Amino acid sequence: MYSAVATRYARALADVVAPTGKPVDGAALEQLRRIQEAVGDSAELRQALLSPAVPTSKKRAIMEKLLWPVVSNPQVRNFLFVVINHRRVSELPHIVDAFEELLDERMGYVRADVTTAKEIAGGDQSRLVDEISSLSGKKAKVRFSTNPALVAGAVARIGSTVYDGSVRGQLDKIRVALNKG
Repeated sequence: MYSAVATRYARALADVVAPTGKPVDGAALEQLRRIQEAVGDSAELRQALLSPAVPTSKKRAIMEKLLWPVVSNPQVRNFLFVVINHRRVSELPHIVDAFEELLDERMGYVRADVTTAKEIAGGDQSRLVDEISSLSGKKAKVRFSTNPALVAGAVARIGSTVYDGSVRGQLDKIRVALNKG
């Protein structure tokens, strides 16, 4: 879940670069990711953009000089100026993540997080992606992670729904039932 500010900015950008019903171009997202990476990699750049002591005009000049070769989309450039003008640079990572999620929605993808006790093989991963796609009725983008505390099995989160097929989850349910009765 993202902050209201990040969601609002992401939705505004999505409405401009990927209007509903039109084909979605991932170039804007790629350019934003490159900007985010550049700001994240340079402590000096990050400090200059985040510091209230640096005037907005200077921040805009810094962005134009250093980062514009990376950003060819004029809508993304204007968006970044708006972010700088409204002193929301600190929200940029969250804005970019929320923007990516909105683009996925508009392209008909569902996002899922799957956590397993142990690393699962590629063939099993693809079967799990197919199962999630079938369950949701949409193409799935799945992030896999491991957590040995699950003991065995998997936990899948699709949107706000959690499917817990882990041994840890089953043990917790048994413990709750035993404590009740």
